[in-house]
Amino acid sequence: MTTYAALLRGINVGGSKKVPMADLRALLSGLGHTGVRTHLQSGQAVFTAGHGDEDALAAELSRAIEERFGFPVDVLVRDHAYLKAVAEACPFPAADLEPRQLHVTYFSAPVTPDRYADIDAAAYLPEEFRLGDRCLYLYAPEGLGRSRLAEALSRPRLTKDLIATSRNWNTVLKLVELTAPGV
Repeated sequence: MTTYAALLRGINVGGSKKVPMADLRALLSGLGHTGVRTHLQSGQAVFTAGHGDEDALAAELSRAIEERFGFPVDVLVRDHAYLKAVAEACPFPAADLEPRQLHVTYFSAPVTPDRYADIDAAAYLPEEFRLGDRCLYLYAPEGLGRSRLAEALSRPRLTKDLIATSRNWNTVLKLVELTAPGV
């Protein structure tokens, strides 16, 4: 049995795509998963499953959400080892920053630097980004809401053919904690 985090993209934001967390927990339990918990209202769930195909688990949950709620939701599923590795590989001094200044965008597939070659990184300083293993780290000193770089990085041509969903540093760390063995 492995514990996973499901990251749902774009739910419960601005009054659209409402997915109550109690309903999400019930949906995951109905799919046969155990140890189901949710974190916040913004689309994080933790569950234990007997098989380890993250893509299949994500597709299964995405289909179930569309059937239950009537709208599509992109879903990524990641295990504890991956989430922990992403947190540990952070290229920015996370311990010295406010959590609102640091974000991780998780991707459905690996990305290469050539995808972002047209971004003039110097034009956005002191904001910065770095690529990781199926993720992008964003340092935004004024927070995500004021980040010009975050806006540039989320352009559809840059996320084409990817599921991309971002979490602040507090959530990144909480998902590592919630998926840890024995929790």
